[in-house]
Amino acid sequence: MQNRAEYSEALRTGEGILRLEPAWVPRSFMIPGGRLRLHPDDLYALGAHRGGINERWFSSTTHASNGPDTPHDEGLSYVRAGEKRFLFKDAMESIGDELLGAEVMEHEQGWNLLCKFFDNLGPIPHHMHQNDEFAKLVGQKGKPEAYYFPPQYNVKENNFPYTFMGLEPGTTKDDVRRCLADWAKGDNGILGYSKAYRLIPGTGWRVGPGLLHAPGSLVTYEPQVNSDVFAMFQSIVDGRVVDRSLLVKDVLPEFWNDLDYLVSMLDWEANVDPEFAAHNRTLPTPVNPHAEQESEGYRENWVTYGTALYSAKELTVLPGRTVKIRDHAAYGTIVVQGHGKIGKCAAETPSLIRYGQMTQDEFFVSYSAATESVAIENHSETEPLVLLKHFGPGNPDAEWLRKHCN
Repeated sequence: MQNRAEYSEALRTGEGILRLEPAWVPRSFMIPGGRLRLHPDDLYALGAHRGGINERWFSSTTHASNGPDTPHDEGLSYVRAGEKRFLFKDAMESIGDELLGAEVMEHEQGWNLLCKFFDNLGPIPHHMHQNDEFAKLVGQKGKPEAYYFPPQYNVKENNFPYTFMGLEPGTTKDDVRRCLADWAKGDNGILGYSKAYRLIPGTGWRVGPGLLHAPGSLVTYEPQVNSDVFAMFQSIVDGRVVDRSLLVKDVLPEFWNDLDYLVSMLDWEANVDPEFAAHNRTLPTPVNPHAEQESEGYRENWVTYGTALYSAKELTVLPGRTVKIRDHAAYGTIVVQGHGKIGKCAAETPSLIRYGQMTQDEFFVSYSAATESVAIENHSETEPLVLLKHFGPGNPDAEWLRKHCN
């Protein structure tokens, strides 16, 4: 499919909703946690040299930044429309006005969101994501992000359900500089200047650019700006050596050994904020009072909020109920519990997925479908149907929370 008419026809056939294939992403520096419902025989389906598959990307138009062996379509979502298959990225570039609405497409020039699950056996190295100023120097965008820990994927917490975030008040730039200088000596001691927070399923965090963080072992739903820029600041994690190239992966070569420059990429005030948790933790916030929602057959909470760049909701449709849900922006969605229908599309949560297998749990809902309202049916008489919904920039429904929850 290579022309606008064909993409538009696929969207019309789905009545404004596209069905997406799973997009699996490996990471060579991590051990997969095995909770993404990917078959255990397929965790290393791309080869042990590429690393285990520990991420699933949703409604993605972003290519994964995984080094020279990365396939051309790694991280990119594919649409299934009957017997036809095409990149969601190609459709967005061709009919973005139909998918996002003409006003958002004109302003954003595309789907400026990356959302994923990541799932690790243990912790990730303490790292940061550059802001726009530093990322622009290497041809990328800065990367703020957010976390939510879906209970349905966190029945097992794995080895380290804590995340180090920021730096202890009183830490100096010389302290961090010294850690970077000690990279080759073993553990460079960066975690000695940070604090770990217990991760609680059903809650989340805001993580701004330039903020050090070492995510723990809960499965994490992560809306973020569509960028894969990062810099690792920890030399050994969970007994594994972190190659120094991952510190300077997104740094101009002339600054690779400039420790002052590397430290300058940090948002210092945000890192040493003495009220870090109060300013960055996010708790589910009802879209409307729950009593009002439940009388209509559902519950819906904001789970990611506080920025104009992205937002996310958790929608629960009660057993045996059919609801019509209206939003004022296009969104991607992943079904995390139950089965039923989304619009005309069958929807179900898979128990086990083989690599390359199609599922019925991921969709993209266009602007026209979202604003007209989407009928969602729960076909179970006992189990709720639960969806996570991720929105890109320009969602007017998220504006009140952005202004009042920072």
